[in-house]
Amino acid sequence: MLCLAGPTAVGKSEIALLLAEQLGGEIISVDSMQVYRGLDIGTAKPDATERARVPHHLIDVADLTEAFDAAQFVELATRAIAEIRARGRRPILCGGTGLYFKALLEGLGNAPPSDRALRNELERTPLPDLLRELDEKDPATAARIDRQNPRRVFRAIEVLRLTGKPFSEQRASWTQEQPSLGAFQFFALARESEDLRARIDARVDRMFARGLVEETRSLLDRGLLDNRNAQQALGYRQVIEHLRGERSLVETIALVKRRTWQFARRQRTWFRHQLAVVEMDLQPGESAESGAARVRNLLGR
Repeated sequence: MLCLAGPTAVGKSEIALLLAEQLGGEIISVDSMQVYRGLDIGTAKPDATERARVPHHLIDVADLTEAFDAAQFVELATRAIAEIRARGRRPILCGGTGLYFKALLEGLGNAPPSDRALRNELERTPLPDLLRELDEKDPATAARIDRQNPRRVFRAIEVLRLTGKPFSEQRASWTQEQPSLGAFQFFALARESEDLRARIDARVDRMFARGLVEETRSLLDRGLLDNRNAQQALGYRQVIEHLRGERSLVETIALVKRRTWQFARRQRTWFRHQLAVVEMDLQPGESAESGAARVRNLLGR
């Protein structure tokens, strides 16, 4: 089994596609937003041509009206891995959702399940009030959490209130051994900051040119605002604010670029410190073919 991770826009999807063709593999998406039907442009979901070249799994498996979490991902991914191997092919897991990788490879542990009544209460509470509670009761988590992502803040406060203990003190004890998935190699792709930021800016421009605003407007009619998880997806969240009249389109595009860059930096740090990975730096202008060949060479070692 091959795991290929890295920050958004680093080029992992193109390399995974080539590797799947060259190694007789099938791709399992490790992306918490590509699971939702309709979130296409903003998640850079593989198109019909790419899916025709190589089978893809765990894409479009949930409606906007449905919740989806790491436990569901582990269940579906484990099943997909077994089915791919039964066909005599190689599972290639590719994506940027580190929590899903960690849950699959190391186990979900004993984190308390979400409490619907408490979550509803938290969702009605102003975010600044929750951040003040987190600052006071769990400063370690408050210092490193994405304070602009309500979903992360809700979960930290939820655990704090359900257990009476800081979220930061409990995470280590939640990790438990996952039933063996067999041998795997894990590569984290990286690029120098200037190169990655330029790729992010170009990618965001392409998304808006392809119709991200129109896609978001259509998804609002289909219930996007009712899914707290999906509406927090990068790009969609900012476009929703634009459609509400909170900022111009030019300002929105600039904000999406800035937020995506900040997210990519957090991804890069997370993979470096949370999982045992082999880092591979991609050079500016390096082709996907070259990147795939370098991964194959490392696989041989």
